[in-house]
Amino acid sequence: MNIHEYQAKQILAQYGINVPAGGIAYTPTEAKRVAQKISARGPWMLKAQIQAGARQSGHFIGNSANPKGGIRQVTQIRNLSYEAAQMLNNILVTEQTGPRGKLVSKVYVEAFKQAKRLFYAGLIIDSSIPAVVLLISDVVDKDMLKIGAISQNKILRLPLVYDKPIADAQIKSILDFLSLDKSYDEGFREFLNKLRVTFINLDAQMIEINPVGIMRNKKLIALDAKISFDDNAMFRHPDILRMQDDSEEEQRYLKAQRYGFHYSELDGNIGCIVNGDGLALETIDVIRSQNYGVACALNVKGGVDKDRIAAGIKIIMTNPRVEGVLINILGGFLRCNLVAEGIIAATQEVGLNVPMVVRLEGTNKDEAKAILSESKLPIIYADNTNDAIDKLIAEMEVND
Repeated sequence: MNIHEYQAKQILAQYGINVPAGGIAYTPTEAKRVAQKISARGPWMLKAQIQAGARQSGHFIGNSANPKGGIRQVTQIRNLSYEAAQMLNNILVTEQTGPRGKLVSKVYVEAFKQAKRLFYAGLIIDSSIPAVVLLISDVVDKDMLKIGAISQNKILRLPLVYDKPIADAQIKSILDFLSLDKSYDEGFREFLNKLRVTFINLDAQMIEINPVGIMRNKKLIALDAKISFDDNAMFRHPDILRMQDDSEEEQRYLKAQRYGFHYSELDGNIGCIVNGDGLALETIDVIRSQNYGVACALNVKGGVDKDRIAAGIKIIMTNPRVEGVLINILGGFLRCNLVAEGIIAATQEVGLNVPMVVRLEGTNKDEAKAILSESKLPIIYADNTNDAIDKLIAEMEVND
């Protein structure tokens, strides 16, 4: 689950992390009123609230929009309503939204803070270690995934001990990495440890502060904020769950939630349907070992029947990145014949224009195989995960 910048900053402030004063606005008049409440003189930062990065380098499209980006500094109060009107009810396109962009329905107005220096700080879960990992970079306002792929030496990665503060040696390595002297130790220690506590207490999957500002008094301030949460833990955080903005969620995510599925999108070209976290990780790892990537993964978990499988396939097939579909279902008492019927029902409704490989293990698996065979649909049956992935990749390469 993702939230907006203004919501993330509200959470950070609750954990004692320094953020600029700000407020949300839905109309140009309201934006001006918020700005006046924050500061009589300005300047102010005006930020389009969409759940996508690279807003500053993006551009607006629409009848009343100008092409400037989604983050702007406004120095005169008389200009603030005009700039807000340029954003509100127009489409912002960034490198993370795709060409369709996202509609801006609200803007965040906050006090401008002049920082002495900027840097990037992030927290993620690295399941290969496994550990919570702190990321630090001198590169700001950029996509860290791309930076890491091109120049790994641009990012400092520090695995953290889950239940302990950041170690003294790690704070020192951060200061050395950023070429800062030990007089910055206290500010970094306080800011980063509060960030770590926020991450752990709220079951976050990712926190990005891009950028963090270093002020003249050597204190740190979060000038931007992005937080993603573990969907499976939201029952522990009803206050955060209420922050979800359905208008921001893609229809695929919303449909998956209605069926109790866990759905995620990545940057590959294979769509996966699995049942269970372990099987999901195994499937993704094997696909990556073959130098392919997953476009989206749907973890159906729990009970699987005809209607749920049909719904899952339709969700996967509507992702335009998908060039091949892998259904990998493993269960002891699972009635595989019902799964096979769901596969046929979905493919007959939405069509099957890409290769599909199915691996089913459970009760009535032979009956399921016969059902798929008799359907005359171009569905390939596999015996195990490796066999399924090998067959799917072979079909995709033939169709290339």
